[in-house]
Amino acid sequence: MARPRTFLCGALALLSLAAATARPQEVVDRLAARIESDVILLSEVRQLGAYQQLLDGKRESDAQLLDRLIDQWIVRTEAEASRFPRPAAAEVEREVEKLKKALPAGQPFGEALREADLRSLIAEQLYLSAYLDSRFRPAVQVEPQAIDDYYATTLVPLARSRGETPPPLESVRESIRELLIQRGINEQADRWLKERRARLHVEKEMA
Repeated sequence: MARPRTFLCGALALLSLAAATARPQEVVDRLAARIESDVILLSEVRQLGAYQQLLDGKRESDAQLLDRLIDQWIVRTEAEASRFPRPAAAEVEREVEKLKKALPAGQPFGEALREADLRSLIAEQLYLSAYLDSRFRPAVQVEPQAIDDYYATTLVPLARSRGETPPPLESVRESIRELLIQRGINEQADRWLKERRARLHVEKEMA
């Protein structure tokens, strides 16, 4: 099944992700964009690309990464205005350890991504994703027929194409429900972000 949205992996795929990394290099960093009274730095674009490369073995273009960071700025601004709670340190650490275990033995995070940066990126992803979930989940309704349809038209054909026996519907019903809820959250978040972007003053400094 498709992974729920993150800002790193696409559509917050995204989901997808964090622009709130430390900024001691601002003096020598190149400006990537001005957004309202804030800025996005080229180092932030590079770090997000390095994180995507670490997770998926590939990264988006700098222009696409910049658009993701603008979306993250929108979500973060709204979340902070509502005083949405940040993830607990233990939750961040669990996600860091999951990622470490998923990597091949001995694989480093990469020259462009220190472990401290990784923690900042993961913490920001958890924060933004949790805010979008809390904002849009209550409005998403999944009918039983939608679950049945997904099982019959997507899951069963996929299992058979792999030479596998499809699992019983009841054993995967809740997983399908959650997947469809995540899809609904993504769709609502996309519409909301599109509307918010249209009202922002953004000056991109990079192609």
